[in-house]
Amino acid sequence: MISTGVLGSARHTLAGFSPAEARRRLRNRVYVDALFNSREPERTSWAVTDDGARLRVVHHGPANAPVLILVHGWSCCVEYWNPQVNALAERYHVIAYDQRGHGESTWGHRKFDADVLADDLSAVVSQTVPDTSKAVFVGHSMGGITLQAWAHRHRDQAESRAAAMILANTTWGGIATESRVLPLVNGPIKAPLWLLQMALSVPIPFPGDRLTRSLIRHRVLNGRSATIDHAAFVLAMTRSCTPSSRAKAAVALLQLAMGPTGAEAISVPTTVIGGRHDLLLPHAMTQRIAHALSIRGQLDRLVVLDTGHASNIEAADDFTAEIHRVMDAASPTPELVETAS
Repeated sequence: MISTGVLGSARHTLAGFSPAEARRRLRNRVYVDALFNSREPERTSWAVTDDGARLRVVHHGPANAPVLILVHGWSCCVEYWNPQVNALAERYHVIAYDQRGHGESTWGHRKFDADVLADDLSAVVSQTVPDTSKAVFVGHSMGGITLQAWAHRHRDQAESRAAAMILANTTWGGIATESRVLPLVNGPIKAPLWLLQMALSVPIPFPGDRLTRSLIRHRVLNGRSATIDHAAFVLAMTRSCTPSSRAKAAVALLQLAMGPTGAEAISVPTTVIGGRHDLLLPHAMTQRIAHALSIRGQLDRLVVLDTGHASNIEAADDFTAEIHRVMDAASPTPELVETAS
């Protein structure tokens, strides 16, 4: 848990910096808990898509170690995975990339949808992951949507390059009708659907004040256990995404209706992680995915954490421990292989 917060965050101002530099500083703030600080990657590369988008890819840890690929969610960036990168990079080759329009990646020219997410991941795998390597893929929120779309749209590649998957706080559609993050949307008293669409699609910058942190803590995270410092980290990641990019992706995600085809296409052992208090993508969504995987015989296990939407931040130790377990099962050490044989 972050115990003492962001160094100087309450009084820190980004005035005077260019928008790009201000966003970079948000992604790389210094925290008292070093687990949440950005680690200098061993290497940064760029994957280029067919429509000209350039995707930033960062590589941490030994190049010859088992490969772990982290795929972030809506309005985030590779630095969102700081707790996992810092805990895992000494043991694994950890690869993370900025989804198009997020972090330092560009938009390209295609309409943003699940197919584009799938094709972008395919480009990252083809251009940056060693041909001889199978990897464990972890997708959070929109990143989990990406993995499902990739498994369906690039089935041969997914079958040959994935050893296992973890889908966290994600869905296969229904966000507009099931998300409860706004109090009057899909609650006991239902506001018109256009209210949610308007709220998420308007490109208004998020302020970094105490009220906004409190709203993040109580509506996006589990307000009973998440700290203000957890909320400050999540808010910094979200504010580092341009308002126009956040709005553009939100419109596409609200229209997402992928259904079970992606989950049903997954052919490797898959863990599903849900947050018991997730209002943005309620746990019922992850339960459906787990059920579909179970029917196909690919559900490793369903993990329910006492968190809101940011399970890897709110319960960083438990989340990372699950990655360790999956990595060990997918990439046993030589000693274990020899014993088993």
